Amino acid sequence: MLTAGDDFPIHQSPEPVALVSDRNFYDRYFFNGSSPDGRIFFAAAIGIYPALDIIDGAFCVMVDGVQHNLRASARMQGERMAMRVGPISVEIVQPLHILRLLVGANDGPLSCDLTFVGRHFPIEEPRFTRRNGTRLFMDYTRLTQNGHWSGHILVDGQRIDLDESYRGTRDRSWGVRPVGASDPQPPPASLSGALPQFFWLWTPCNFDGHSLFLHTNDDGEGEPWNRRGVLFPDGGRERHFDKVAIAIDWNPGTRRAREVRVDLGPDTSLLLKPGAGGGSSAGHFYMNGLGYTHPQWGHGMDHGPLEVAHDRIDLANVNDNDPSYMHIQALSEAVLTHEGRVLHGRGVVEQLFLGPHGPSGLTGLFDPAVPA
Repeated sequence: MLTAGDDFPIHQSPEPVALVSDRNFYDRYFFNGSSPDGRIFFAAAIGIYPALDIIDGAFCVMVDGVQHNLRASARMQGERMAMRVGPISVEIVQPLHILRLLVGANDGPLSCDLTFVGRHFPIEEPRFTRRNGTRLFMDYTRLTQNGHWSGHILVDGQRIDLDESYRGTRDRSWGVRPVGASDPQPPPASLSGALPQFFWLWTPCNFDGHSLFLHTNDDGEGEPWNRRGVLFPDGGRERHFDKVAIAIDWNPGTRRAREVRVDLGPDTSLLLKPGAGGGSSAGHFYMNGLGYTHPQWGHGMDHGPLEVAHDRIDLANVNDNDPSYMHIQALSEAVLTHEGRVLHGRGVVEQLFLGPHGPSGLTGLFDPAVPA
């Protein structure tokens, strides 16, 4: 099956580009950004699932206590180079540096024309490989990059103009992870009665002169199976921290982090305060707007030749213990101490905590953390 991609020198196997080896293979773009005062937050994503022949995408804007969500899904016809689904498209202006995000006029409240410019060369996060018993759960690579935005967003006819003070993060990931309809046969671990478990913390931060990245995937005992901290000075070379210690204080009765303290090394530490410094009433962006954990708009679900949908979330009335709202990005005040200097900036604390986690006192699937 030949497509436009086959005319580019990008092949990794003897097969045409449209063909992949795993049913759960995916290729994905993600973006976020916010105003300096945190009043406006937006995020977007486009995902391609070659074996399912589906492309889907979403664009969300959080402003004035409401999260507006636009989602789209289409059959891909094998063409991985189009990067367009309904009104949502991504253009690669300069690879690894400048990308353009477009949402055309549609029957909903959202549209945009935005350009992302990276502050530094993207970092390559450690490869994520994890099995549930004998079954491959995920195996993927991700690049991550901080940058600034320009352009405009329209929300219900209100125009928001962005300048370089609007900062954010984009990532690209590709490989294998669960997509589309659930596998009807659970992995062997589930048959033995073990609870599903996934502990994910991801915290890209922007400071004047520096970008910082921290993430961890922990097992149920709290041991990290993928953890890394990276500091990237503007115009300098990235510094990787492999021995990173993380301590979390929890909001009572929830699985939401109230404060995250990170020791990256003898001269570098990070303090994150989700929800601090203004923003929405809760400071939480709900990732189900982009399809994560959404019961109908999960990634790679088949909605036919083309489907576009809109909804909104009243942020003041969300039950944060509802499993469908468990996955969030929380706007956060960030304080970086590095080589005797203290830098103040802003970031997000992405949180998805399912199942047990010994250091946090998490023992069930969704039970709240036990206060220290």
